[in-house]
Amino acid sequence: MLLPDRTVLAAQLRRYRVWEDLVDAEPHDAARRRRLEDVAYTLCVLTGRRTAREAVIAAESFLARR
Repeated sequence: MLLPDRTVLAAQLRRYRVWEDLVDAEPHDAARRRRLEDVAYTLCVLTGRRTAREAVIAAESFLARR
């Protein structure tokens, strides 16, 4: 199995959290929602998961391992 680069994965997880907060602040902003979906998709691809929540959990778990 291929594993993502830790630096890339950590950066993508940070991006996801930032955009998630921005969407929470302005839930009706379509541009923000699209950007969050794009970032979530990339996180899913990096982790091999189907949903953003699964990808976040997988990324956190992977980054916690040394």
